[in-house]
Amino acid sequence: MSKVILVTGANSGIGFELVRILAEQNHTVYLGARNEAAGKEAVETLHADGLKTVKFALIDVTKVSTIEDTKAAIETAEGKLDVLVNNAGISKMGVNQNATSIELETIRDAMETNFYGLIQTTITLLPLIRKSSNGVILNVSTDMASNTYQARPEAGLHFVAYNTSKAAMNSYSIALGHELKNEGIKVNAVTPGFTTTKLNHHAPGGKTMKEGAESLVPWVLLDPSGPTGKFFDWDGKEFPW
Repeated sequence: MSKVILVTGANSGIGFELVRILAEQNHTVYLGARNEAAGKEAVETLHADGLKTVKFALIDVTKVSTIEDTKAAIETAEGKLDVLVNNAGISKMGVNQNATSIELETIRDAMETNFYGLIQTTITLLPLIRKSSNGVILNVSTDMASNTYQARPEAGLHFVAYNTSKAAMNSYSIALGHELKNEGIKVNAVTPGFTTTKLNHHAPGGKTMKEGAESLVPWVLLDPSGPTGKFFDWDGKEFPW
């Protein structure tokens, strides 16, 4: 059965590849992007490939008006939202993120998009998700958001702004999953693992963006009997919070 899906931050990277994969399966997919020109160009690229079920949504998760406009557009056209993929995020990896010298503005910027924006998007669109017979919320996380994983003596890549904002998102995912469990809405966080994208300045050696997107698909298309309130890795195994 075809689903109505919104993927935020989807004009490039893992988000774009996820939209492609889902559209290839004939789902109605809203490609969310904060940059109108880049977002429409991405949609045109997919349309040129024959993927006509992709629609554009101008949504900047740090601007409430764009989230509300997206909700209104989806409600008018579809009447519901089956799946929200909170994929929009920033890394701030180009600036200092050392624990002893990071500037608070760097953390605030990361939190604004990765945490506050995600919460605002989720709360605003929740009424549409509640209209679905199998509502799903998927929060795209990172293994570096796992306090258990990062507390290992050999752990590295302690990007304070990025990791902390994503860890906060994970905590919100837990609370949200508990709150919506009795309504049958599934809430999970997934890390695609090290993937070479613009987010990490195309660091070599990671998964391709398509491979990263493929690891998310099972959790986007989760059936009603699937798990909720969990954190999973790229192989579908439960990951420690």
